[in-house]
Amino acid sequence: MIQVDHLTKEYGGLRAIDDISLEFPKGQVTALVGPNGSGKTTLIKCILGLTHPTSGTITVADQQINGGWEYRKLIGYMPQIARFPDNLTVRDVLGLVQGVRGRAERPVNALADIFNLNGDRKKRMSALSGGTRQKVAAMIAAMFDPPIYILDEPTAGLDPISSGAMKEFIRSRRTEGRTVLLTSHIVSDIESLADRIVFLLDGHLMFTGTPDELKARTDRDSLEAAIPQLIQERSR
Repeated sequence: MIQVDHLTKEYGGLRAIDDISLEFPKGQVTALVGPNGSGKTTLIKCILGLTHPTSGTITVADQQINGGWEYRKLIGYMPQIARFPDNLTVRDVLGLVQGVRGRAERPVNALADIFNLNGDRKKRMSALSGGTRQKVAAMIAAMFDPPIYILDEPTAGLDPISSGAMKEFIRSRRTEGRTVLLTSHIVSDIESLADRIVFLLDGHLMFTGTPDELKARTDRDSLEAAIPQLIQERSR
């Protein structure tokens, strides 16, 4: 569904992404992993068209990104830190998004049930906790039933019940054959959700494969031990 070919992105001579090629297929959850500054955010920005690659190509659903915007309708994006006008209620925000994008494909009431937001829809955004704002962002990402989801730290700040609901939502998207790309620093989330791992370090693609393949490559029994081992390999 998403194909990245020989992608490079430079900022003033600094290579945030260095000639990487990979794909994010349908019906799988891919975890984009790496320490801060590894190039994860830059890659996501390139896919979303928020920054332009220095070289290389990105293809989304057989459409090569080349300054266009129509392909973005295929993507539901949940940022790590969601920002909304504080004076608007949750209902106002959802209505504003629908005014821009059109009628929601998934019933808003059903999504509010999934993310336990029905009791908060009349509240102003300024009165919501960070975790509840994240649930609003997740709801917006899902409203238009996109074939692709890009979720940046989707369980960050969520209580255990909400985190469980979010994970179940992600699994259901996989079952429906959607493409899910997520980032997370929570190793247990990666272990429970990811079919594939893409590991970036200093803009380089260090690994792409299944969690079991990563553990086998590093000769470690857990992802928590395997991920640091990859970083040590790069520093040698």
